[in-house]
Amino acid sequence: MRELDVDTELMLAGFENDPTRPRVVAIGGGHGMAQVLRGAIGYAGTLSAIVTVADDGGSSGRLAPALDIPPPGDIRKCLVAMSPDETVWRRLFEYRFEAGDVGGHSLGNLILASLADIEGEFDAALRAAQRLLGAVGEVIPVCGNRLVLVAKRNGEEFRGQAVITKTVGPFDEIRVTPEASANPRALAAIAAADQIVLGPGSLFTSTIATLAVPGIVGAIEDSKASVVYVANLYTQDGETLGMDIADHLGALLRLAGVRPPNAIVAHNEGFDIPAPHTALEVDVSILETFGVHVVLDDIVDASMDWPQHDAVKLGNVLSQLVTYL
Repeated sequence: MRELDVDTELMLAGFENDPTRPRVVAIGGGHGMAQVLRGAIGYAGTLSAIVTVADDGGSSGRLAPALDIPPPGDIRKCLVAMSPDETVWRRLFEYRFEAGDVGGHSLGNLILASLADIEGEFDAALRAAQRLLGAVGEVIPVCGNRLVLVAKRNGEEFRGQAVITKTVGPFDEIRVTPEASANPRALAAIAAADQIVLGPGSLFTSTIATLAVPGIVGAIEDSKASVVYVANLYTQDGETLGMDIADHLGALLRLAGVRPPNAIVAHNEGFDIPAPHTALEVDVSILETFGVHVVLDDIVDASMDWPQHDAVKLGNVLSQLVTYL
């Protein structure tokens, strides 16, 4: 297996619409999904990111209700992940203001909001942003309007992604409101996929939040693609403290109603992380009771202040699973 080269400048020409390479769909949101996309550039023929629209925190939480657009933050992260390194446009999309009325806003979010106003619709804004960035693949909001995430635990209801993120799970129910249906482009991408990647990312507020949109799970059920779940590296403040990887997988199956993945990918070694977080524990014997193939490998970039998935390592594992599964 060749080593992946994540310099997207060298990949753009041969990447898109190559029928000899697999069609890959990633579902979720956040920084973890961005690493999947960066890794998948090295082996995918087509690449689609189906992204949550239930983010109501930070810059996205301010822009989405004010301008009646889907929250742009996770969408922006995916666009940037599939773009060449070190371009001016990429640096602009990643820039975040620190002070004044625009403090906390990502310039990329503001550009997406501006393009939506200029183009008259958010899908057209996405296409324009993709051209500006030179992004490969496509970013697909899971539905066309912003949603509110609702979680229930022991009869108590929690509303909004920002609230749920700070609430200790697990939960008894996850749903979205108002009533919505999945983006037809998302359903088409799933139907055509050879590989569907779930996670990594916030379990309840990214991965399950995206799967909670009506139509997505049904499309996965009908798809002939192999499904791979990439496990998180560590527990998350609030929502997953005290949970291990088997707990994550169990919650995914129970709350999203999705079929068990064909494989689960998890990190195989320890790493340092600030308390109270802990590295997610892996018990292969328990995971195998779900009927999944367990892949343990070194997939961490430990050079960061906070450990994160290494795009090259993860891409190599995912590319091998295309043929193995």
